[in-house]
Amino acid sequence: MQLLDGKALATKLETQVKDEVKKLKESCGCTPGLAVVLVGQDPASATYVNMKKKACDRVGFYSITHDMPESISQDAIEKTIMLLNNDTNVDGILIQLPLPKHIDTTKLLELVDPAKDVDGFHPFNVGRLTTGLDGFVPCTPLGVMELLNEYNIDVKGKNCCVVGASNIVGKPMASLLLNAGATVEICHIFTDDLKKHTLQADIVLVGVGVINLITEDMIKDDVVIVDIGVSRTKEGKLVGDVDFQSVSKKSSFITPSPGGVGPMTIAMLLKNTLKAAKINAKEKK
Repeated sequence: MQLLDGKALATKLETQVKDEVKKLKESCGCTPGLAVVLVGQDPASATYVNMKKKACDRVGFYSITHDMPESISQDAIEKTIMLLNNDTNVDGILIQLPLPKHIDTTKLLELVDPAKDVDGFHPFNVGRLTTGLDGFVPCTPLGVMELLNEYNIDVKGKNCCVVGASNIVGKPMASLLLNAGATVEICHIFTDDLKKHTLQADIVLVGVGVINLITEDMIKDDVVIVDIGVSRTKEGKLVGDVDFQSVSKKSSFITPSPGGVGPMTIAMLLKNTLKAAKINAKEKK
């Protein structure tokens, strides 16, 4: 069994991004800019945003956080997004999810300029991903593909079981795998017999937020396990969706949790923002 070390790869990618930022500044005086919209006091969201801010600082990005109260109106957030769409210092816009229940999340995501949609959630970018065209891809599944590539795990022709069908992880994950030549099954809350599907898979990718959902009896020998889920135990420990202790004994490769997919998500956000900045720099010439 070998660990898929997302933390180590994320550090390596950060160094590459930092070098690219330096070159961009030298060639055109451009500094990649990321704006984050944070609504409410959700502790997990605040933690994620803080981690993203620190990562931006490390690589030399300009970053700004619009910290808004939970009671803020839909109209006020929409006005902020429109301002960011027109701000030439901002290359990427990220709306931290989840949003309060009174806010129309879909409308806000659709309001973001697709060219600044570094989270890859705008329908324009979702469509380009589905049809195999270049665009911005959601950071977590993109990070998974980068991690598999780093360890020379070729998905072409492999049976891949994606557990979870969210717009943020499951669906884009399936599209990326399909585009890379994998045979893909998507399982979700209405799947009748999850074990039947995971047992046939060469690669299992799970991201639903259910502790110990995937156990040793649900996988075949030498399977590749990608644990995307994040939950906190009663004791406050961060864990994934996989029973790591037992499953790791049967797998050829497995992501630790934490330290696997999580760091890759932020690394891909940096890469997406750099990509947007490079496109903008070309257009300004």
